[in-house]
Order: sequence, then C-alpha cells, then structure tokens
Amino acid sequence: MNLEFGFNRLTGAALAEPVLDIGDLTISYSGGVPAVRGVNLTVRPGEVVGVIGESGSGKTSLAHAVLRLLPQSAVMTGQHLSLCGADILQSPDKTVASLRGPGAAMIFQNPMTAFSPLHTLGHQLTDLLWRDRKASKQEKRERILAVLKQVGLPDPAARLETYPFQLSGGMLQRVAIAAALLMRPSLLIADEPTTALDVTMEAQILHLMRELRAESGVAILMISHHLGVIAEICDRVAVMYAGRIVEEGTVEAIFADPRHPYTKALFACEPSLIKTGIGRLPVIDHEALRRVAPVARGMP
Repeated sequence: MNLEFGFNRLTGAALAEPVLDIGDLTISYSGGVPAVRGVNLTVRPGEVVGVIGESGSGKTSLAHAVLRLLPQSAVMTGQHLSLCGADILQSPDKTVASLRGPGAAMIFQNPMTAFSPLHTLGHQLTDLLWRDRKASKQEKRERILAVLKQVGLPDPAARLETYPFQLSGGMLQRVAIAAALLMRPSLLIADEPTTALDVTMEAQILHLMRELRAESGVAILMISHHLGVIAEICDRVAVMYAGRIVEEGTVEAIFADPRHPYTKALFACEPSLIKTGIGRLPVIDHEALRRVAPVARGMP
C-alpha cells in the first residue's frame, strides 16, 4: 500500500466474520470538504480496534456513521458499511433502529448530552430495556443496579432517582458506560469513554471492558486521544489524518515502529513521551506534512 493511502501492516487473517465491515466510506457535510475519505476498516468478534488522531480528523464522524446518527446535512457514500450483516448505507430506518442496542451501542463523548434532562436516570435506563418484555420491572431494576455497580457508581440505588444534571461529569460518564453495557451489544463503540474519569476509575473501566470481551466476545471500537489507553486495551490501531486512515496495524507494530510521518508526529506530541528539558512543547507541522505525505492533499 503506497503512501497516498497510508500503511497497512496487518499480518494473517482472522477467521470470524466481521461485526463491522467498512468499505471505502466517505462522509461529507453540506457539500463541503469530506470529513471522512475512503475509509476501510473491519472489527471482528472479540477484537478491540482503536482509532487515534487529532480533533477534526474524522474519528467521531466515523463512529456516528456506524449507527447512522449523523446530522441530516451529512452525505454518506461508499461500497458498504456492514453492521452484523446489514448494510447501514442501504438499509431502511427501521432496520437501522433495530440494530441500535443489540447490534451496536455507543458511549458518547459528552455524557451531558447523552441523557434527557427531563427524566430520572432510572427512568431512562429502564427505557433502554424495552425489548426485554419478559423481564419484570424488578428484574430490570436489578440488572440496572448490577451494571451501575460494575462501573463503580457509588450508591447506585439512590442514583436511579436523580436527574442527569445532579451528577458530576465523571459520575454521569459511568452511567453512560453502564447504559451501553445494558444493551449487551455485539459491537461497543467507545468515543473517548474515559475522558471525564480520574486515573483510578479509568483503569477500572478498561478492566471492565477487558472482562466484557473475555466473557461475551463483544467487539470494541475504541476512539481516543489517549495513546496510553489505546496501548493498554487494543489489539489493532488505525491512525486517522484529514479524514483518511493513513496507517493501520497491530498495536505492537504501530507503537514500536510508526512509519507514516503523521503517526510519528502524533507520537512525538504524546505527553508521556516528551523528554524533560527540551525547552518547548512539540507541535505537528501540518505544512510539512502536506509536502511529504500525499495523503494530506486536498486539505483546506
């Protein structure tokens, strides 16, 4: 694969059919410069795939496209976007709606906008279980309390009676993670899931995700600016720059030997890798990248 389309250093082939299979996906807003350009990506059962890149590189647009949650101004084109065997690009709204939850569930980047301010958290979490008509109200409550306890929410029974604005950002993020886990999805999409959490809680959530994968074989698409989180939990990583995936491979290969100029520049800005006493913080020189990396052509 040449530089224009990045590096792909995957070795071997997984036998399981992908839960998510994206082929040549492009997303544009109101006819402007595409936010996502010709992306190809697969996620298989039990696999954790990370997507890294700066803000504005197209990561969140890609995540929202999987569940067709993009605004009306967005136009998606491509060969296919397959989730659990259904092509999201071609399927009717009813089919896509049926996949939201059991097919794929998403942990949104901003927990403050993930819940309605008009209803209690208990009411909203119970609504998520509407498909489980055989379960009693008490059984649903017990299931909700168990998941809230899993994500480390203190006094979960009392939290069911609170409204979203009564919780801190970190506590509400735990509820958002619990909401996604309640759906028992085939694919868990995590968009910066640990941003609002302290280091201790971040470690607990990552441990929970590892357990979830081991026990149920759930596939996880992890979007994060935090390279440490990606290195900790992911099997593979895709690097996005200007809407394209410019490099993809195993976590070990990418972190040990990044080859694309943008990947190298991104790693150079990672706080934990910055050497002391350098005098100034490193920055990504996008003008230089335009000259050396053809993948950056067409950038505004």
